[in-house]
Amino acid sequence: MSNTPTVSRRSLLQALSGIPLLPLSSAFAGAGLTLTGCGGGSTVPAITFSSVSFSSMAAPSLANAAAMATTTVGSTMTVNFSDASKVDFKLAYQPFFVTGDMVSDGKGGKVLAGGYYNINNQPIMDTTVPAKVRQFFSDSPDGTSLLSIPGAKVTGVTGNTVFAVVQFEYTTWAQDGVTGMYGCLPSPIAVLTLDQNPSTGKLSLVKYHNVDTSGVNGLWITCGASLSPWGTHLSSEEYEPNAFTAATEAQFKSFSKNLYGSETAANPYNYGHMPEVTVNADGTGSIKKHYCMGRISHELVQVMPDNRTVFMGDDATNSGYFVFVADTEKDLSSGSLYVAKVGAGFNIDPAGAAAPLSWIKLGSATSAEIRNLANTLKATDIMTVSSTDPLDATFTKVNANGKTEWLKVKPGMEKAAAFLETHRYAALMGASVGFTKMEGTTVNIKDKVAYSALQNCVTSMVAGNALNTAGNGISIPKALNAGAVMALNLRGSQKDTAGNAIASEWMPVDTKALLIGEDISADALGNTGNPDKVANPDNLKFSEKMRTLFIGEDSGQHVNNFLWAYNIDTKTLSRIMSIPAGGESTGLHAVDELNGWTYIMSNFQHPGDWGSIHNVVKTTLDPLLKANYKDKFGAAVGYLTADPIQPKLSKA
Repeated sequence: MSNTPTVSRRSLLQALSGIPLLPLSSAFAGAGLTLTGCGGGSTVPAITFSSVSFSSMAAPSLANAAAMATTTVGSTMTVNFSDASKVDFKLAYQPFFVTGDMVSDGKGGKVLAGGYYNINNQPIMDTTVPAKVRQFFSDSPDGTSLLSIPGAKVTGVTGNTVFAVVQFEYTTWAQDGVTGMYGCLPSPIAVLTLDQNPSTGKLSLVKYHNVDTSGVNGLWITCGASLSPWGTHLSSEEYEPNAFTAATEAQFKSFSKNLYGSETAANPYNYGHMPEVTVNADGTGSIKKHYCMGRISHELVQVMPDNRTVFMGDDATNSGYFVFVADTEKDLSSGSLYVAKVGAGFNIDPAGAAAPLSWIKLGSATSAEIRNLANTLKATDIMTVSSTDPLDATFTKVNANGKTEWLKVKPGMEKAAAFLETHRYAALMGASVGFTKMEGTTVNIKDKVAYSALQNCVTSMVAGNALNTAGNGISIPKALNAGAVMALNLRGSQKDTAGNAIASEWMPVDTKALLIGEDISADALGNTGNPDKVANPDNLKFSEKMRTLFIGEDSGQHVNNFLWAYNIDTKTLSRIMSIPAGGESTGLHAVDELNGWTYIMSNFQHPGDWGSIHNVVKTTLDPLLKANYKDKFGAAVGYLTADPIQPKLSKA
């Protein structure tokens, strides 16, 4: 029986006398009342959320150079309701800080946003300009998670306590502007305590906490990230260092020197794994690394609704579809690792058919046992690798990590090879490791579809290229620099190629193109990718409630990179934000509702990092970008907001 109160129409109107009149449907639904009259009872339907759409903004041009030199938002988010009403939110960008700012540490002091620290948690100093020695800070914030913790309490918060975890991928240059620093510094990761205004949804930074990463040997090139279903931040370490050559490579020696104070102290097998950050109720955080999820070029991972199946991005040349199935829900410390073999018919035509996927099991392991192997074995203990044909039939020729090599696994080292030399071992096992720069992943739970971004479709994907492996299923006739977003149907009751059941209801079973970019001859502004289509997709996040796939670009083909919204029902693609010229759209996280408010988290990287496509705009924009972003050493961490209040998917 309904517990909804019942009142007569007469008594209700008497009670409402003197109150400004509202449409009766809204007034009654808001009060949760059922009307009675001479015709009996009738329930007024509640007004419910229906859909969301985004208007598409124009790409900025040199006619408004200032707009090209900052974050520009010109989109309106329209929320539609069941009674045919709607609410429009004019979007804008709200940064928490620009890296290099001094922000509150929550203890009465200040801390450098995006600052770098060594294994002893001491600041790493940039001494390249002796007169201006300062702590290194990142110009490349990336993966961001917005979350709440039950019982959270942090001094200085007057509204709702919420948190964001932000990681910093790298910094481009030292202060002298000459010394390249990519991958030469251990990546910082921070917990931000945010004060959420209950009335407007606005987020304000209260505390910045730098997470201690010394217990996991520091972090290597943290790129994209995701929020696990159990509320932890799942980080990444991309472009795993080559354990066979790291000791002689300037980049890895510099990384080791900056982290440990010694060029030889860092072990390459401790990097290329999947870190997980747990946020505490006081705004601090702790971190662990999962060594059992494959040592690949982790871009970001997506945990499926079963809390066990993890679909992983692999940002590399000769990358593959990798899936990890955990032994226990909400625990990534042990499980089984799989890699896909692509069947006949692979293509990147959105009108084309899907290509089937089958799954090769690489092995099962715990994080603890693989970490032990990582710290007791050398690369040459695991396999023999030759860059030239040894003319020995016991070796196998493969394409892996953007190189052609001949491999032979040492006896008894299959597990070590599977989890520490994952790309090489996967190729050796016949997997389809032939994609190029497989970036973000995300999931559409309702339709049981995963999405995966290919920043470009070149080299190892193209028939006849030296890195293309004939017969591995990945072969297209012509390169597409602008890239593609792939859609993968998810199913249960799958078996691996050995005939053994895979304990997951969320395994990808096929792959086909959803969206593709378009290469063009350079236009008047310098774009070599059609500016009205996605080019070089990178960050992906799907909103279940908005039915929208958000796409952030890492494009060397758009003069300004963009953030896009693609409605998978209406097939509408909308440009919603433009990133400062020369920068990259990062830190994407779509939050349907947090205490009733809706957020799209978004950062950017390296503004004014000029390429040949910027020749037309560079002279005009460079001084503007220097003025906006600390001589181009800074970049913003923030989110999309609206005026006067944050968007929400329910009636106010």
